[in-house]
Amino acid sequence: MQKSPHTQLLKLCQKYNKQTVSIRRHLHQYPELSFQEYQTTAYIRQQCKKLGLHLLPLNMETGVLAELHGAKPGPTIAVRTDIDALPIIEQTGLPFKSRNHGCMHACGHDMHMAVVLGAAKVLSTLREQISGSVRFIFQPGEESPPGGARPMIANGAIENVSMIIGLHVDPHLAVGKISLRDGVTMASVMDFDLIIHGQGGHAARPHTAVDAIATAAEVIDSIQKVVSREIDPITPAAITFGKIAGGVARNVIADNVILTGTARALSKQATRKLPVLIKRTAAGICKARGARLTMNRIADYPVLSNTPRVNRLLARTFTSLFGKRNIPQTEQVLGGEDFSCYLENIPGAMFRLGVMNKKIKADKPWHSPYFIADEKALLVGVSLVAATVIDFFEFSST
Repeated sequence: MQKSPHTQLLKLCQKYNKQTVSIRRHLHQYPELSFQEYQTTAYIRQQCKKLGLHLLPLNMETGVLAELHGAKPGPTIAVRTDIDALPIIEQTGLPFKSRNHGCMHACGHDMHMAVVLGAAKVLSTLREQISGSVRFIFQPGEESPPGGARPMIANGAIENVSMIIGLHVDPHLAVGKISLRDGVTMASVMDFDLIIHGQGGHAARPHTAVDAIATAAEVIDSIQKVVSREIDPITPAAITFGKIAGGVARNVIADNVILTGTARALSKQATRKLPVLIKRTAAGICKARGARLTMNRIADYPVLSNTPRVNRLLARTFTSLFGKRNIPQTEQVLGGEDFSCYLENIPGAMFRLGVMNKKIKADKPWHSPYFIADEKALLVGVSLVAATVIDFFEFSST
């Protein structure tokens, strides 16, 4: 670590780093699925109480809202982490691998929680330097639609908040680095079900029935043309059907089929058009084949668009901590993140935290059963989050 205006803060981050690693390893061993994070919630509440944070009321079964009040009054900055895991059987062989079989922190949310709790500990020690409040948002259900961000917002998570920051680990970015991107970084997400209502019958008498499976096949084929022929080709978009359910036997014409899909886009215009075009296309084919259509929208996330001035604060703070380093631009992806829901309402940004280290095989993609994150990234993440909060108050007062 180089000398920095945040010398005291860096020393505290180093001092508490073993505790941060311990927190991460505990959380990694006890992952829980979306909206089932009961043990995780209890553990976070316990940690927050130890730090003397004020627990805010939250009318949700899981998740935590906690606040650190500074020595003087002032604005409020929020720091958000997700807390849920994935239905994956861990294959890493780590000594602290998941003890909840079939559930794994394969997207780094254990790292996110450890960074935010680590930063909370540092900031609670530096309370005298805070002129305002820090809101810590421990959000459930990021991995499953309709997501936990909007319920948290409805429960006051960002009420009176001036700015919000979040992070996501990146196994494609070397440990010790961060990446940033102004504006649109991640896609809008519309998760949907198309239910095709036909009329069952005998396989030998297809003319007396309305075949929901044959109609579904036409719907899938035609909807693929929505992106290639009805969305501006310079605008990234994708429609994927990940599941088909229908039929009971080989000699029975199916009366209903459910198509489970997701639509992604990187522009607001395409985001608005996709659901209209999907429904129009599917309904038209169903009508032509004598079937009916029901479309259910399961989740709608906006594009994740980072506020440039918040990115500048993160970049300036990172440089003050670690000296001048290249900060690469985060790649645009069609993956979605409901952190975007917070950014619809207040300025903020999500930075990527590098966790890649090929020497320890920490280079597998998100959602892989072999996903490993280099824990050296924890010190970088804690330092950046805590110092950015301090700098926010310093710049807010000038």
